[in-house]
Amino acid sequence: MKVLVTGAAGFIGSYVVRALLLENYSVIALDNLSTGNEGNLVENVPFYKMDITSSELEAVFRIESPEYVIHLAAQSSVLNSMVNPMEDCHANLVGTLNILRLCKQFEVKKCIFASTAAVYGNPSILPVKEESKLATLSFYALSKLSAEKYVQLYENLFGLKSCILRFSNVYGPMQASGVVTSILNRLLEGEDPVIFDGNQTRDFIYVKDVAVACIQSLMSDKTGVFNISSSTEISIQEVYEELSELTGVQTQPIYESLRDGEIERSVLSNEKAKINLAWRPTYSFVEGLKETIQYYSFFKKPN
Repeated sequence: MKVLVTGAAGFIGSYVVRALLLENYSVIALDNLSTGNEGNLVENVPFYKMDITSSELEAVFRIESPEYVIHLAAQSSVLNSMVNPMEDCHANLVGTLNILRLCKQFEVKKCIFASTAAVYGNPSILPVKEESKLATLSFYALSKLSAEKYVQLYENLFGLKSCILRFSNVYGPMQASGVVTSILNRLLEGEDPVIFDGNQTRDFIYVKDVAVACIQSLMSDKTGVFNISSSTEISIQEVYEELSELTGVQTQPIYESLRDGEIERSVLSNEKAKINLAWRPTYSFVEGLKETIQYYSFFKKPN
């Protein structure tokens, strides 16, 4: 079975490609390398350097004839979306529509779409379930939610099977940005980490668990929206304290106000994914942090 992975040189994409290969899938990698790292690409996997909004994407589908698509390519920064909503919309909405158009044209069996917990905004009831009220606080969340609607309509109108995976906060080795990476890099450099508020909470999910979720949703005959999360609520302050203890580095964090578009509390129920996709996270937060610290410790040491 041949799978096209968009965003294959990105943080999550690189893990998904490797996980697919372990399951003996034939993989085609696609990335425009705007934020992806060419070093993340796997040797001997066909790679197309291309933007998902490009008209040339049709040639890739015609040449490779993928049976499945895992669509991970995106503008994924909340802050960038607030500064440049047009760019965010073009990448996340227009790009996804281009993917869906070609999936229909070339009779792709199933499309897996990476969405985000950000579509829930600041929920009043926790943990958040898939049917919970949606309230976008950023242009990034809005573009992802809009793309979800296109994915669902393509299934309803044209029979293009799909799974929409709403990831909670993904972390792990090779992540270019994110709260875990930001705090950890500062600690390993012997610097004071910057913490925005610290009382806000997140549901952290390890990247290897996310990669498995992508494959499980591909293999499953189920379609629909699924939260991919640990179902554990952890504050950013607790993240700092855990990283400080595991690294043995003590600093004085610099505290700043919560930024525009940021969610105050987030924890997602993953029961639907457990039941329907036969998936469950296997890494605890501490286990994931230990692997992440081990990876970054090869490159940086405290002063």
